[in-house]
Amino acid sequence: MSLSSRCVPGTVSNPVYIFCEAVIIPILQTGERSPEQLADLPRALRLTKCQSQGPTSGPELGSLPPPRSCLEMLLLLFLLLLLLLPLLAVLWQRQPQDARLSWLAGLQHRVAAGTLCWAAAWQQRRLEQSTLHAGQSQQQALKWCLQGAQGPRGPLRGNTDISTFRNHLPLTKASQAQEEEHEGQLSPPTSTQYYGEASLQATLLGLAALNKSYPEVLAPGGTACVTPTSPWPCPLPWPWRALGQVSAPGAKRPGALLLKALRSPGLRALEGGTAAELLDVFVGLEADGEELAETIAAGNPGVPLPRRAAELREALEQGPRGLARRLWPKLQVVVTLDAGGQAEAVAALEALWCQGLAFFSPAYSASGGVVGLNLWPEQPRGLYLLPPGAPFIELLPVNKGAQEEAASTVLLAEAQKGKEYELVLTDHISLTRCCLGDVVQVVGAYNRCPVVRFVCRLGQALSVRGEDIREDVFSEGLGRAVGQWPGAKLLDHSCVESSILDSSEGSAPHYEVFVALRGLRNLSEENRDKLDHCLQEVSPRYKSLRFWGSVGPARVHLVGQGAFRELRVALAACPSSPYPPEMPRVLRHRHLAQCLQKRVVS
Repeated sequence: MSLSSRCVPGTVSNPVYIFCEAVIIPILQTGERSPEQLADLPRALRLTKCQSQGPTSGPELGSLPPPRSCLEMLLLLFLLLLLLLPLLAVLWQRQPQDARLSWLAGLQHRVAAGTLCWAAAWQQRRLEQSTLHAGQSQQQALKWCLQGAQGPRGPLRGNTDISTFRNHLPLTKASQAQEEEHEGQLSPPTSTQYYGEASLQATLLGLAALNKSYPEVLAPGGTACVTPTSPWPCPLPWPWRALGQVSAPGAKRPGALLLKALRSPGLRALEGGTAAELLDVFVGLEADGEELAETIAAGNPGVPLPRRAAELREALEQGPRGLARRLWPKLQVVVTLDAGGQAEAVAALEALWCQGLAFFSPAYSASGGVVGLNLWPEQPRGLYLLPPGAPFIELLPVNKGAQEEAASTVLLAEAQKGKEYELVLTDHISLTRCCLGDVVQVVGAYNRCPVVRFVCRLGQALSVRGEDIREDVFSEGLGRAVGQWPGAKLLDHSCVESSILDSSEGSAPHYEVFVALRGLRNLSEENRDKLDHCLQEVSPRYKSLRFWGSVGPARVHLVGQGAFRELRVALAACPSSPYPPEMPRVLRHRHLAQCLQKRVVS
């Protein structure tokens, strides 16, 4: 598969022309003015466009040299705005107060949309150049890491030779699971400054790509975020906050965010920090539906909304399937951030509450940092470009014994289609080459850089007798078993090795599996046994250990509603909890396992 740059807008090369065409002309066309007031503006725009296309023989261009830097283009834009201020003041005075507020909101939105277009076009050009020259771009990223390094390895700062870099810095494993709390554990790099450039690039290009695929999503009042965290990796300042959002900036209470969204029936995009968080929102919406309807019926001071409350009650009475579409008939897309361990939540949302809606993740976040960009909302979910800039990324082939050989890593341009690699990031503070444990498979290329899909996290493997069942293998077995449970839909799961809970008591070590289901309130012994049989089907090593009695049968426990939400709260309270929060599938601390154990209902 080959993915081209046409997926992201930005075909006009001059940012000033883009901004004027997208913002200034539409603004002026909405107000009253004489033809003379606009006579010079189209000509100025034509001249600006001509400059972006190269020199011409026209006499008018002789005194207008093209801008040579971003600063000059910004200065030119500032001068254009100054020239327009008197005209804008005249238009402002002629409008009544209500019209002024509406006009001001429209102005803010047009400025935000035009600025986004300009910034995304600039980022797209940078991405094109860096991916076309991936080797050179990675050399520059490595040089940046070495220059910012501290400590005894400082002599490496002036040497950007890849072989020397690998020989002096051996690979180091990250913490096995995100909930590790012990001091002294190595943590993957999580500096916000370290990932600032990648986060900004992912946000700007993601917004532009989303706007191209769903043009009305960023219209005023078209988007609502219903979780305290945002799916966009980088928080954007004004004027981008004016793009579509119905929620007030800085709002953190989930209940208030959901109410604001429910009061806006014209939403076209629904946002949640992660799919797991959004799943909690919909489960809570069903549980507290009547209370929310009463609050909406009361409305804001002096503005009751009885009709909207009735619509909410009617939508809830019809069950979870397709609930989002009934609440927001114009809804087109759900935006969440892929942070690891989110596949089950996405599948549950797609099958029930968000049935028929597209899902889009603007970036791929590995162990707390953005390392992949999603430029293709219309493509199958989960395709990400690994950019060659900071952070410095290496790829470690996932083969037996390869993880112990530091020299076996490859650069982005050397990745081979179809192969699996573990991500390796270099921390620019401590200068540590950290194996993140996140495994990706190369499925295509964008210029000279790989396009990947997420496979699993090596730190989420199960092993009580050396069987080492990977996260993706266990999920496949669990999915087969749930498919044989009549009417059941898997919402969430986590596993615990029996030694954590001291549950073996003389028997063979085994797995304790906690599941949250929809459509099934009780698990029969026959259904519980099906998981063990399915695990033997997907893992020959597990089957052999079960045959010889070295490993006991997996024990399945059904937990009540809200159990995994409590687990996520406990995880967020851990000092080393990354952002965005990953969902662990293997719990390695007793107090976390007990959060689920005490909520077992069957």
